[in-house]
Amino acid sequence: MDIDAILDKIYQIPEKSKKALKESVGSVSYPKGYILLKADKVESNIYFIQKGIARAYASLENTEITFWFGKEGDTVISMKSYVEDQKGYENIELLEKSDLYELNTQRLRHLFDEDIHIANWGRKFAEQELVKTEERLISRQFRTALERYKELMKHSPDLLQRVQLGHIASYLGITQVTLSRIRAELR
Repeated sequence: MDIDAILDKIYQIPEKSKKALKESVGSVSYPKGYILLKADKVESNIYFIQKGIARAYASLENTEITFWFGKEGDTVISMKSYVEDQKGYENIELLEKSDLYELNTQRLRHLFDEDIHIANWGRKFAEQELVKTEERLISRQFRTALERYKELMKHSPDLLQRVQLGHIASYLGITQVTLSRIRAELR
């Protein structure tokens, strides 16, 4: 997905403002397995996925809990670093070789101060991220594992082909055995 489409998906701004924003965006590529953002670190960049897939997870004792997947067009961010300039709690791992757009957070804040349209774009971005987080929380709290799996199949069927079942099971809050049972039940 190209950067224009990603930026417009968040919020459309005048061409002059979008040009200024795009001038601050660079391109990077990383291999499968690369840890893009690290827990207990203040992250200085946000990323937009041009091509590839990522997962956010937290480590607890001897396990990893996956709580987010991102794919083409999605934003990769540590909200705690972005909003509060504090260490994040999540690791974000690339599950495929990925091409990303990179934007420095300090540079973005400077653009917010210079251009009201970019500041409004940033507000819409933060609002959308909040809604996505709220939807994930509500789904996890009030839907059964079967309902969450069906929702994943409906909204992101490609994830089931591109992501290890262990990560999907963790995301759904179930074991791989339970995930296998659910998949068999739906066949």
